[in-house]
Amino acid sequence: MSQSTTSEAQLARETWRVSRKRRSTLTAIVSTLVFAVVAWLLLVNTPGWSRVQTSFFDWDTAVKAFPRVLDGLWLNLRVLVFASISVLIVALLLALATTLRNPALTPIRLLAKGYIDLFRGTPLIITLYLVGFGIPGLRIEAFGRIAPEILGTIALTLTYSAYVAEVFRAGIESIHPSQRLAARSLGLSYSQSVRLVVLPQAVRKVVPPLMNDFVALQKDVGLISVLGAVDAVRGAQIEVAHFANFTPYIVAGLFFVILAIPTVRLTDWLAARMAKREQMGTVL
Repeated sequence: MSQSTTSEAQLARETWRVSRKRRSTLTAIVSTLVFAVVAWLLLVNTPGWSRVQTSFFDWDTAVKAFPRVLDGLWLNLRVLVFASISVLIVALLLALATTLRNPALTPIRLLAKGYIDLFRGTPLIITLYLVGFGIPGLRIEAFGRIAPEILGTIALTLTYSAYVAEVFRAGIESIHPSQRLAARSLGLSYSQSVRLVVLPQAVRKVVPPLMNDFVALQKDVGLISVLGAVDAVRGAQIEVAHFANFTPYIVAGLFFVILAIPTVRLTDWLAARMAKREQMGTVL
């Protein structure tokens, strides 16, 4: 009798939770639609909407500008791939250098920290100018003419490796020292304990912030256009000058948004998954 009563009460609670969740979802959908409609009506009834619509949301201009902007986006994607790989390698080396404890390696640790402080404090646009115009200004014949996208990749790597290095360092220092001591007691060397015990755990802990930096990098690859690279942004700029219309900028912006949305959703999913596992007390 008691079990039957308990089961019925539990069933009633579950039914109530489901109905409440459905009601909350429906309320959220309705409120969002109402807000969107009100915002749209306010926008289209502003005095200058017709002019803004013609200048920024012209469909014919968007169709004509689409091929050039898309062609430039492929350059952004290539730069993103090479920059991401370079950033991960350089940042990991910097993070390991900043966590060295041997007094004899103090110069390396100080040099790594100085690098991180320098490029974390320098705006990316200035780094792009310094690298993009400074390296060619050295007139080193062995290098020849360096393509703007290569210079842009170098600048992105210099800046983002400083940010990501701090993420890696935080992950490494979050691992309890007992983990490293236990590895050393089992006969592993310092490098083996770091490579086989510390780094795998540290990387799992910092995946969400790493993904956030990757999202930021996806957007900032568009800044290589300041060096003359014909990427999506520069392609849009050329089309804007050709059509005397700002719609190509909207096309380029939409491309970057579409590129970022899957990564953003993946980042949110990973963060929620790891938070849930930590609350459950399971191994990440």
